[in-house]
Amino acid sequence: MSKELENRIAVVTGASRGIGKATALALAKRGAHVIAIARTQGGLEELDDEIKALGGSATLVPADVKDYPALDRLGAAIHERWGRLDILVGNAGVLGKLSPLGHIEPKTWDEVMAVNVTANWRLIRSLDPLLKRSEDGRAIFVTSGAAHKAFAYWGTYSISKAALETLVRTYAAEISTTKVTANMFSPGPTRTRMRALAMPGEDPETLPSADDVAAQLVEMCLPTFKDNGATYKYAPTGLFKFQG
Repeated sequence: MSKELENRIAVVTGASRGIGKATALALAKRGAHVIAIARTQGGLEELDDEIKALGGSATLVPADVKDYPALDRLGAAIHERWGRLDILVGNAGVLGKLSPLGHIEPKTWDEVMAVNVTANWRLIRSLDPLLKRSEDGRAIFVTSGAAHKAFAYWGTYSISKAALETLVRTYAAEISTTKVTANMFSPGPTRTRMRALAMPGEDPETLPSADDVAAQLVEMCLPTFKDNGATYKYAPTGLFKFQG
């Protein structure tokens, strides 16, 4: 495996399992130093062991992305240690509960919006100056096809992802004259815990693995990936651009 990302610094949220963990491993395998953020200390330690087994390195940040002051401190800490950030992968997300809109509890609504939307804005707010200090800053945010489909009972999740996409496209427009790009990646149905919760009767073996999906997401992290403000989708044959 080539080391196209050697000496590059990458932040990955939701890094203790699923697509986030697979992305962190794929970035480390290609040479990046991974700053892994997740709520689960044990999951982060397992990730660290796997990254070290690959010959890579990581910095573990056990934090909830809803802890917005922690995200502010993250930017300050990265600035003090490295002076820049090369890659941001905003992966952390929650499904909420599948329910008619009128039955959604305010607590559920607030949590989904806090994790799926506000946390990513706070990451941009904290880390944008550091991305601009990179020669080729790359920001990728994980979205969903649900953002474009008004499925019954999926309202909270779908609305949050639609808001995320508008957030990222706005950010992309604002950085269009810089060396930073911001794009979205839609993994589609993937063999993850979140998918199992949403579709309990589905055979997970019919779905692509998180490793397969993450391999394509990481292509969007490379300095050679120049698109900005677009949405790409996982496809068995390779990245598929379907918007922007």
